[in-house]
Amino acid sequence: MADLAAYEARSGRFEPVWTLEIQTLPEDTDRILDAVMAVHPLAYGRYRRNASISAVGRETAQPEPGSTTTTHKAGYRAGRTETYPMVELKISIERDLAVLERVMDAIIGVHHYEQPVIFLREAWASRAAYDPNSDNPHRWWNNGRGLPEPLE
Repeated sequence: MADLAAYEARSGRFEPVWTLEIQTLPEDTDRILDAVMAVHPLAYGRYRRNASISAVGRETAQPEPGSTTTTHKAGYRAGRTETYPMVELKISIERDLAVLERVMDAIIGVHHYEQPVIFLREAWASRAAYDPNSDNPHRWWNNGRGLPEPLE
């Protein structure tokens, strides 16, 4: 693989990051992001609180005897498959162990599961050669369409 740390193009560069992929309930994404924002800005260029949230999917598991489900869910039989709604919340942070510790503590502190499904991946994030006055016809401020309507 090429050394991405040395990559530099007119359009920008790449920075090493860790991507955290967090499976959670759709209604819990803001609570998790708010908790992370208390310890990290989730910066992406000149923007903060950057994250992506997948469409609602499903997660499935078979809780074992002695699990939280068998302890706290009345009438639950160990080994039975359960399926719930789930989204994948993705954030990225710099590759720094102290930052990772603070972010993970924040996530686990507010997650609805005692054993959240979180994947940590090494990745490279683009950093554009920033020009807020670019005359590129494809940029939202030049394309005649503007920004899309916000969902919230």
